[in-house]
Amino acid sequence: MADRSPAPDTPELRDRWGGFAFTETYKAKADEAIARYPDGRQKSAVMPLLDLAQRQVGEETDTQGWLPLPVIEYVAEYLDMPVIRVLEVATFYFMYNLKPVGKYHVQVCGTTPCMLRGSDALFETCKKRGMVKGHVSQDGLWTLTEVECMGNCATAPMAQINDDNYEDLTPERLDAVLDALAAGEQPKPGTQEPGRHTSEPSDGVTTLKEMVDANYDYRSEW
Repeated sequence: MADRSPAPDTPELRDRWGGFAFTETYKAKADEAIARYPDGRQKSAVMPLLDLAQRQVGEETDTQGWLPLPVIEYVAEYLDMPVIRVLEVATFYFMYNLKPVGKYHVQVCGTTPCMLRGSDALFETCKKRGMVKGHVSQDGLWTLTEVECMGNCATAPMAQINDDNYEDLTPERLDAVLDALAAGEQPKPGTQEPGRHTSEPSDGVTTLKEMVDANYDYRSEW
């Protein structure tokens, strides 16, 4: 599993990120998120604000984004929260990156359903492209992380790359997705199985067939 410790708090880190502040665009989004919560509950906006801060860092570094400690401190000050409380959230949820990542963060599921469907081969595919778990590749494009179940067991094996899921993967299909991203293209997210649209059976509908064309009411039959 990924290391959830923050990046070392060094003078270089402070020099680069100590003056972090939301841009006008991100400040508007942050204030909009805070306004969704009732009076006295504004600290509940910590998760969306951390996400916004990570995205702004990503734009500034041309990566998927991460959360340097000074940025976490900024979010804590913005919400008038103890830094440790914000750090607890950031270290708990895998959606937050605590160390620098590449332009594309490739998170491959290694939990049992994906493993049984071939996720080991996906890790090998990533390795052949120079990816090492927990590190940024030499070309700056990739960071590989092994994660636990992301809820796509019916279309295993799968990987999340930045904000999109890619499912029903094989080494060849993953290579095609990564090639497209490296070329600056946006591959189609979701299942990569030809003819499949979501998580319906790959060999066609076998139950509740009347639901294919209409919202059929089965209650009288039950």
